[in-house]
Amino acid sequence: MSIDRTTQLGSIVISNDAVAMLAGGVVMECYGVVGMASQKLLKDGFAELLKRDNYSRGVVVKKNEEGYEIDLYVILSYGVKLSEVVASIQEKVKYTLEKTLEQSFTRVNVYVQGIKVMK
Repeated sequence: MSIDRTTQLGSIVISNDAVAMLAGGVVMECYGVVGMASQKLLKDGFAELLKRDNYSRGVVVKKNEEGYEIDLYVILSYGVKLSEVVASIQEKVKYTLEKTLEQSFTRVNVYVQGIKVMK
């Protein structure tokens, strides 16, 4: 399940991993985000903090009837207003993905997996 597009010059196939890496990069630029969390809690243990080069594991891309849906699993910084940070993440990710990929993203679901106290 990837994004397929055919042009007059040939076909373009964008994998879900590429979409996940793009979304993960956008999320890491948002204020208040400490890192991405694994969505597979049973396999990977308790919401471990992932390194920057591995944040695609905290992103799930799904296709539905209307377009694409993306799930983001994040760890936020202590002391930020969660609703504002989550709204910012949703807006930035949706805008960037739709502008870059020229594809409709119907939902951007953000799951806060933890809060980290920064010293």
